[in-house]
Amino acid sequence: MAERLSDIAIQRELGSLPGWSRRGEVITKTFQFRNFMTGIDFIGSVAKAAEAASHHPDIDVRYTKIVLSLSTHDSGGITQKDLDLAKQIERLSDQ
Repeated sequence: MAERLSDIAIQRELGSLPGWSRRGEVITKTFQFRNFMTGIDFIGSVAKAAEAASHHPDIDVRYTKIVLSLSTHDSGGITQKDLDLAKQIERLSDQ
C-alpha cells in the first residue's frame, strides 16, 4: 500500500501542477475541450496511462468539460501515485 503524503508535500507538488487543487483527500482538475469528441479522445489517453500505472481516476464528463479526481483509496488519501498520474495527465493534456 502506498503511503499517504503530508500536507506540505502535497502543496509543494501541486505547485508544479497548474489547475490542480486539493479537496480533502482528493486532487482534482477540470479540463475544458472545444467539443465532446476531443474530450472523449483525451479520456481514452488518460485511461491508457491509468491502466499502465494500475491507478485509476474518477472521471466526470459534462459535454465539453471533464473533471478528473485522484486519490489512493486503499491508503485513504493522496499518495505519490496520485501526483505521478496527475503529471502524466498534464503531459497528455498538452498534446
